[in-house]
Amino acid sequence: MSGHSKWATIKRKKGKLDAARGRVFTKLIKEITVAARAGGGDPDANARLRTAVATAKAANMPADNIKKAIQKGTGELPGVSYEESTFEGYGPGGVAVFIDVMTDNRNRTVSEIRHIFDRYNGNLGENGCVAWMFNTQGIITIGKNNLDEDTVIEVALDAGANDVQTQEDVFEVTTEPGGLETVRGKLEAKAWPILSAEVRRVPQNTIKLDRKAAESMLKLMETLEDHDDVQKVSANFDIDDKILEELSS
Repeated sequence: MSGHSKWATIKRKKGKLDAARGRVFTKLIKEITVAARAGGGDPDANARLRTAVATAKAANMPADNIKKAIQKGTGELPGVSYEESTFEGYGPGGVAVFIDVMTDNRNRTVSEIRHIFDRYNGNLGENGCVAWMFNTQGIITIGKNNLDEDTVIEVALDAGANDVQTQEDVFEVTTEPGGLETVRGKLEAKAWPILSAEVRRVPQNTIKLDRKAAESMLKLMETLEDHDDVQKVSANFDIDDKILEELSS
């Protein structure tokens, strides 16, 4: 299992705790607001907004919160103006880290992200230093729920997916970025439990970490994702399952 998939598994196990902290809703509201500002408030005519709203619903965000976030994006309600930006750097063991952020104060965010890297034996780099190590793909996560593996693979591939990976408790469907919504719609039509659907940066190769570096790397990932301005973190680490189990218990 690649690094990003392992980290996704850890996050799913921690999902209830993260939701209780309120960070999940905060990030989703930002994405909905920015998507509505960029492409309009109609999800049917705005693919990015449609994906953001579907993800928010999957996270059990109240419909009123979603509506208000859209209205802030379209200007119907007052709201903060967020700037989209990216940061790149290296974590423990030379792991490549790519961060997507939305911020209302870029200087503050740069300072805080640099401090986080320094704290966990990493360093913030220049734009472009690691971007080439990642491919952009659509990733749809389906809860297993006793679904037949062959059926899921057949339906997903017929819908236009590139690949289906079977993991411990989910199926991970890979698509072209532009085909994410089409594939998602066909999978949802089967009434299968779609846990998430997003465009993600997937590493072309991974770096295996020993226990010490792995511990620092997981703390770096968690701290970055806990930052209010960070939307997504992508990294190319790999950790042996035994070490991962010890560190995530």
